[in-house]
Amino acid sequence: MRPVDVVVIGAGQAGLSGAYHLRRAGLEPDRDFVVLDHAPRPGGAWQFRWPSLTYGKVHGMHALPGMELAGADESRPSSEVIGAYFDAYERAFDLRVHRPVEVSAVREGGGGRLLVETSEGTYATRALINATGTWDRPFWPRYPGQETFRGRQLHTANYPGPAEFAGQRVVVVGGGASGTQHLMEIAEVAAETYWVTRRPPVFREGPFDAEQGRAAVAMVEERVRRGLPPQSVVSVTGLPVNDAVRRARESGVLDRLPMFDRITPAGVAWDDGRTVEADVILWATGFRAAVDHLAPLRLREPGGGIRVEGTQAVRDERVHLVGYGPSASTIGANRAGRAAVRAIGRLLERAEPAAERAPSVPA
Repeated sequence: MRPVDVVVIGAGQAGLSGAYHLRRAGLEPDRDFVVLDHAPRPGGAWQFRWPSLTYGKVHGMHALPGMELAGADESRPSSEVIGAYFDAYERAFDLRVHRPVEVSAVREGGGGRLLVETSEGTYATRALINATGTWDRPFWPRYPGQETFRGRQLHTANYPGPAEFAGQRVVVVGGGASGTQHLMEIAEVAAETYWVTRRPPVFREGPFDAEQGRAAVAMVEERVRRGLPPQSVVSVTGLPVNDAVRRARESGVLDRLPMFDRITPAGVAWDDGRTVEADVILWATGFRAAVDHLAPLRLREPGGGIRVEGTQAVRDERVHLVGYGPSASTIGANRAGRAAVRAIGRLLERAEPAAERAPSVPA
């Protein structure tokens, strides 16, 4: 069992931001804090994105603190561009990320410490920055007859790009940005495409200004404060309209159907008698927060979420969730990493005798 002041779980945007601010506060990696990541290489969830998602198609990628991402080739896959950027960032600030390391559970350890149980042993930590994101928890809705479908079902998490759907009939389920991106590129090669969503999509024309951004974040933050499962910021902003979206709407690719009522061996069906035959159902239905390893701490509220004030879990001041709820955007993760480290600095100052105190965090 190894004692440290802080464990950071996850080395995506949120985790690297937290690690950067710990470094700035004077804490030393592998002595005072440790960063654990289960992915095989740098890049966070970006390394798993489909090849056709080029860097030029990425919406609102914000640079990590202290190092800009400049001169990137917009035609290259985002997985390559951002993976290389994260790799350079880790090396530039000597963050010494441990990977691949699986975290199985976080438990109460006594003496004010938490026990972080991992595939490389157990860490006894005074504070935790949980930056595990959502990519590992794809959400698969369940519908009657789903197990009878003779075609292929897959999720955005396993989306391989449009080429595999050439000549096929494809039902895309989901009204978010991923669903529309998948649909528009699949429509160019598929025999037929159908777009199915639970609610009518909301398209947003014009620029998205700072005031609208703050309002969207506030809506997500309110849910988290009430202990409800967070919605993504994108879910409350609407779908941005660009030239590709306009063409797809004009051509009928983005003509939306209401959610079907059941799945049949040959496709999907509605209670009003409509049916669609399909070879593939692509579930672009989003992700849930990957926080199951925190279950032993009993942080969840009756509403199903973890109640958070700022970045701090209300039920345990040692636990900070960065990249959760309102801080799930790239710029939000940067700010949340800084806020979490400041709060942890205050916690460590209270917990440690003056002679053993960790370096204080700049105000």
